Parts: sequence; C-alpha cells; structure tokens
Amino acid sequence: MITLARQNLSQFLGTPIAILLSAIAIGALQLPQLNKLSNKAQTTSIAQLNQELEVEKQRLQVLRKLPSFGFNNLVSDWTFISFLIYFGDDTVRDKTGYSLSPEFFEVIIDRDPYFLHAYPFLSGSTTMYAGMPERTIALMEQGLKHMSAQFPPKSYYVWRYKGMNELLFTDNATSAKKSFETAANWASIYSDEESKSVIVISRQTAKFLEKNPLSKSAKVSAWVMVFNNAIDERVRKLAINRIQSLGGKVAITPQGGLSVQLPQKD
Repeated sequence: MITLARQNLSQFLGTPIAILLSAIAIGALQLPQLNKLSNKAQTTSIAQLNQELEVEKQRLQVLRKLPSFGFNNLVSDWTFISFLIYFGDDTVRDKTGYSLSPEFFEVIIDRDPYFLHAYPFLSGSTTMYAGMPERTIALMEQGLKHMSAQFPPKSYYVWRYKGMNELLFTDNATSAKKSFETAANWASIYSDEESKSVIVISRQTAKFLEKNPLSKSAKVSAWVMVFNNAIDERVRKLAINRIQSLGGKVAITPQGGLSVQLPQKD
C-alpha cells in the first residue's frame, strides 16, 4: 500500500512535478519555524518551551490517528523533516531535552516502516539522547515486522541497529546475538562487498557473544557501528571514548573512518 501511494502520486502529478511541489510546500511551511530557531531559546522561558513541547506532542499523537488518504510516505517524510528541525535546535534541546524523539518515529515507522534512513536517527536520538533504548528496540521491531531480506533492499541494517542497542544499552546478549545472526543471514542474499563485510562482522560479533555474553570485543564492534552511523560529533566522541575504555585502540583514517584494534583480553 505504501509503495502504491508513491506510484499514485507520480501518476497523478508526474514524478518531477510531485517532488517539486512537495519541496516547495515543505519549505514554505517550515521556513517561519526555521527562522525562529536561532533566537527562540534566548527569548522564551522554560515554561513556554515546555508548553510548546506539549503542543508538539499532541500534534504528533493526532497525526498518528489521522487518515493519510494514500499518502503515507509524504506524511512520513514531513514528520522526518519536523524531527530534524526539533533535533537540530540545540539551544532549546539543552533546556527541554529530547523526550519527543520517539514520538516522531512512532509516526514515521507507522506510516513508512521501509524508511531505512530514519533508523540510525531513531537509534541516535531516542537511545543516545533521550535515554530510551527499550523504546528504540520496540520501534525497530515494529518496522522489522514489515520487512524481509529482499525488501526493502539491505534492510539487514535494521537488525544490526537493533543488535547494537540490545548489546550496548540493555545488556541483552541473547537477543543481540540473534539480531546479529539475522543481519548476517539477510545480508547473505547479496553479493556486493558492503553486504559481504556486514556478513563477516555480524557473524563475528554473534560468535563473540556466544563464547562470552559480556564480550568486550563484541561491544567494541557495536561502538564502531555507532561511530559509523553517528548523527553528530558528540556521538562520535562518545563512541571513541567507550571503545578506549573497553581496551580497544583507536586511530582515525585519512578518510575520517575508524581503525580499531580489539581489546587483548575479552
């Protein structure tokens, strides 16, 4: 149904026109809000900010219940843009926190569980900033119910995000092992180098956990994934610090990637 909605929109307006109109509509409606971001924290009290937060929460709750008239993907895209504005307003978030992060993703995943690019943001904002790893895992499980190894392509990454959260933030080694094994199995239907690398790393992590549920090497591998999918520099620094605290040795490659030596003692 979600895929058909995109096809219907393209047939009705034509793909280029649909994209253009969507971009214009989103830009026009969000521009006033963007213009206020730079000075909102300085001119608005905590009480007012919290009141606005409550209004936004209620808006998202209503959005979850509203009919989409076949345009689930547009609702999801719109909500994701709203999330980026919410998350990117650092000065306000420093005062009110990130507790609404999972509320945005409730809408996004309900409307479009195949929106793979949203899952790293879900993990970063809900787990790392809002401190709700269980909510992250539950939302990923909700999305995975709609997926298969074949569709959407490379959906195995969601299993890896799920395993990362289970391993690092809930210490559920059994579930983490299963998630990484499933990621490897789903990746095995692809022949590209990226998927082959995911197979090797995922199976290696699962093997670490099978031998030792408290494996430092498994956690280092998961923190490397956090670094590679970090949504900002603070998360990258946290990942490096955690890797080093586990006994791993870190070096930054010329390309900005991470070169890691696993702990000598697991």
